[in-house]
Amino acid sequence: MKISNTDRAYVLTHALPYIQKYTNKILVIKYGGNAMINDSLKESVMSDIILLSLVGVKVVLVHGGGPEINSMLKKIGKQPEFKNGLRVTDKETVDIVQMVLAGKVNKDLVNLIQSKGGKAIGLSGADGHMIKATMKDPELGYVGEITKIDVQPIFDVIEKGYIPVVSTIGCDDEGNTYNINADTVAAGIAAELKAESLISMTDIEGILRDKDDPSSLISRIYTEDAPSLVESGIISGGMIPKVDCCIKAIEGGVRKVFVIDGRVPHSILIEMLTDEGIGTMFVNGEDYKKRHPELRGE
Repeated sequence: MKISNTDRAYVLTHALPYIQKYTNKILVIKYGGNAMINDSLKESVMSDIILLSLVGVKVVLVHGGGPEINSMLKKIGKQPEFKNGLRVTDKETVDIVQMVLAGKVNKDLVNLIQSKGGKAIGLSGADGHMIKATMKDPELGYVGEITKIDVQPIFDVIEKGYIPVVSTIGCDDEGNTYNINADTVAAGIAAELKAESLISMTDIEGILRDKDDPSSLISRIYTEDAPSLVESGIISGGMIPKVDCCIKAIEGGVRKVFVIDGRVPHSILIEMLTDEGIGTMFVNGEDYKKRHPELRGE
């Protein structure tokens, strides 16, 4: 599709106020789902991240890699096993998780960003003992529960002008490695960085009042209203822990959290740089209404 120079200028001038809001602010992006395994979508996401970085947004990319882990486990004849949505991770499996996440997936993303004109450095939670963890449940094996996050390595990378690309590996003082849920890591890092926003990329449109009706998207949720949405069943199943992470990020000092559909090309830019947005935004209601007096009667 050809775009005229006039249209290009129009788009840029209308994006400017949104860009100004994020200039020199930290944005954490949790990257996962279909956007990771579809090459076209992957390029779209990396292009968005590079563009944001070039206009002054301090982007931190936190990634998972479940499909790649499953593929590698099957190659060695090991069947992936899950309990309550979490991967059962014995010693052999955690070695594979570390190899795939901190190795192949992380370095592929760094290389892709570099090849498209960006600057990136890969980190894992074990680097500098950035993410300290303990065993969440003996039945799950080496699945980690975060005990401490030291974001200084991330700040160091940002200050040097690079995009930190973080794999969700944790560690303890005994040298054990842990597999940690990417939503949990992204929320924890965003809170510690006091990020302006956290964007969580998923394989759904956002939070729907009716899961079978895409037009029932809830564009804004106040964190204090989330429990009632869980009780009513609007937020259910695997979305509950994701929403819990959104709320914890807000409680930790993140101003806005977005759950967006990563299957849509350039969904990050659509959410950040337009009035309409594309997903569901979580905010603290009291804080948000102070900044938007017209909403105080809601």
